[in-house]
Amino acid sequence: MESIAHKIALKFTRVNFVPEKVTNRYYNRGNLVQIKSPTTTLTTPSSRNTRLFSPISVSKGAAGAGAGAGEEPELKTIPIGDPVSSVDMAPHDPILKDERIAGIASAIRVIPDFPKPGIMFQDITTLLLDPKAFKDTIDLFVERYKDKNISVVAGIEARGFIFGPPIALAIGAKFVPMRKPKKLPGEVISEEYSLEYGTDKMEMHVGAVQAGECALVVDDLIATGGTLTAAIRLLERVGVEVFECACVIELPELKGRERLGDKPLFVLVS
Repeated sequence: MESIAHKIALKFTRVNFVPEKVTNRYYNRGNLVQIKSPTTTLTTPSSRNTRLFSPISVSKGAAGAGAGAGEEPELKTIPIGDPVSSVDMAPHDPILKDERIAGIASAIRVIPDFPKPGIMFQDITTLLLDPKAFKDTIDLFVERYKDKNISVVAGIEARGFIFGPPIALAIGAKFVPMRKPKKLPGEVISEEYSLEYGTDKMEMHVGAVQAGECALVVDDLIATGGTLTAAIRLLERVGVEVFECACVIELPELKGRERLGDKPLFVLVS
């Protein structure tokens, strides 16, 4: 018979396993994007910073859970790693290490199967319900962009409208909404961009910005980078210099950063 001490030791043993490759889908502004998760060694004990989750197939016997014979594998959600800034991936930027990042990351909820089965939705509404995490998010952006002579903060519809205005007010810049077609009442200029299936447009009021101004483009999340790229082109067409793009979340598997070319990108949670 096993001793009590042996049972306690087993309880706290770290169990590592390697899940098989599975296909995840991320939903971003009406685009259904399918990607493959890399095979990653995960550790079953959960971190206190639970941020990004990925469904993995667990066969029977692995970590003591799974589907029976002939059944579909059970999908589990397991926290992957600790929150870090994706500027770690940008050689031109210093690594952002700030204790506030953990709180921001843990306040972002991931909702499986929304708005349709197989999609993992990054929900920032829970971040907005946490006054400290929300304030820390804005503060981190403001600390980065104050005293940079930025005169325009361009927010991408719709969640860029949440983060852009407080940043603009704090750094003394104007806020310019970048909207979908037929949403702005005045004369507009537009820029078309590609979706997975078809195209869409982004519009901005004529006269909202002037040639020679310096702009920051803000959104909640970068996935494939299509909307950010369209916003950059729209601003540059009228002679505005885009200083940088700023997002709360990055999904690096979708390689949106690469689509931006040499345009700098700053994110808090990757």
